[in-house]
Amino acid sequence: MSKELRAGAIARAVQELQDATDLIDELAARRLGVNRTDLRCLSRLTARGPLTASELAAAAGLTGGAATTAIDRLERAGLARRVRDEADRRRVLVHLTDQADLLSQEIWGPIVTDALAELRRFTIAELEVIETFLQRALDNQTHHAARLRSQARST
Repeated sequence: MSKELRAGAIARAVQELQDATDLIDELAARRLGVNRTDLRCLSRLTARGPLTASELAAAAGLTGGAATTAIDRLERAGLARRVRDEADRRRVLVHLTDQADLLSQEIWGPIVTDALAELRRFTIAELEVIETFLQRALDNQTHHAARLRSQARST
């Protein structure tokens, strides 16, 4: 297979993966009783740990007001809580609740377990290539998200 055909096959596989991930996210949001914005906030809190509202807004690509509204909804759903920072009492951090951790494990735990089992089948050199590709793909997505955000603001 030529390099162009292989690249096209990989691009199609990435699209299929994105669509499958989107479906998982939709089903997870329904299971948790939240919307997709709230789910993105939960994802950022899971990945990064407790964050201030402004840090969460930046991480999730939201305005400060939208993040505050999402945090309010997550608190009402029993999935997040605001906690004063012990090191700086002026700061308030958003934490996941034990319920959020439990539900996240139920939903994504088997997915992570299976994915790690698949990754263990690759050599270290292959894993380095995969990691490089994923970082470049993330950089590309981040770049184009910023481009689309900028276009939306100018219209």
